[in-house]
Amino acid sequence: MQPLPSEPPAALPHIGGAQDPLVQAYLQHTAYSKRLAARTVALYSEDLHKLQTYAAQAQLPLTGIQTAHIRHWAAAMHAQGRSPRGIALILSGWRGFYRWLVMARHMQHNPVEGVRAPKAAKPLPKALPVDAAMQLADYRASTAATSTTSSNASHSTASKPTRAQSDAHWQELRDQCMVELLYGSGLRVGELISLDAHPSPQAQSWLDLDDAQAHVLGKGSKRRSVPLGAAAVTATRQWLAARTALPQAQRTPALLLGRNGTRLTAQAIWQKLRLRSQQAGLSVPVHPHMLRHSFASHLLQSSGDLRGVQELLGHANISTTQVYTRLDFQHLAKVYDATHPRAHRNKNKPKPDG
Repeated sequence: MQPLPSEPPAALPHIGGAQDPLVQAYLQHTAYSKRLAARTVALYSEDLHKLQTYAAQAQLPLTGIQTAHIRHWAAAMHAQGRSPRGIALILSGWRGFYRWLVMARHMQHNPVEGVRAPKAAKPLPKALPVDAAMQLADYRASTAATSTTSSNASHSTASKPTRAQSDAHWQELRDQCMVELLYGSGLRVGELISLDAHPSPQAQSWLDLDDAQAHVLGKGSKRRSVPLGAAAVTATRQWLAARTALPQAQRTPALLLGRNGTRLTAQAIWQKLRLRSQQAGLSVPVHPHMLRHSFASHLLQSSGDLRGVQELLGHANISTTQVYTRLDFQHLAKVYDATHPRAHRNKNKPKPDG
């Protein structure tokens, strides 16, 4: 065993109570040999003070601690409400201390190796309220080309739309189609941008408007067919009519294309959707996966068919889809709180006299 320093360094942080000589030696090592910042050493000292407290309660020396003790204390911290990230940081400090003890031959095994903090709860997917989703889907940007066209019907002498006005018109139709397919069919952004306007031997994903279906190649190269609602079919037909007149459309089979005639990228979809949600007056910026979450959540609220939602989303495992039941429960809880008379029985109850 390596000898311990005869005196602990005076400058080392001290967190309540007497520190074990091994702890003092380790802090000296971290402060001087590893040249760590004073704040970092202070955090290590706090973590090791907690370890000493647990060891004292168990009437164990620090060198007598086993993996089972570490697991038990990690569970205790979790039960006390400490966050998984906070527990992970404490375990990291303990792990470094015991790694040093093993290297210094004070112990044969590191009891913290293999111990992990409890997993953090996965946040619920962010879905729009139904009204907000409909507000976005119903939004129509006014374009000069549209107003010029309607003006031509009554004034034959009206000028033709400019190139910029024409571009704004077809881009608006494209973006309407984009929103309807994302929210109306729950497509992933990768599935959306891979769609071709028409089926072909080379197409990986395509639309069949006569059957009102989108045939897509999803995650894991799994193919599925997704139904298209009437609004999505209408928006897509309008976009395809405008797309056919574009010279750049002859160079690509892509359903959604940019001004230069190339297939839209995922980043472009993100940017356009974010801007459109702001223009539509939504309070939060919308991204493509939020519309997929909204599709699933709203469908589950209205149908209650978890298996059906799983199939439409293309989830391989039902457990992936079950997260939307938590969203659905939140929705039901809000409805209950807002409408059920028993939910408000204590709010309006008169206070007793005296």
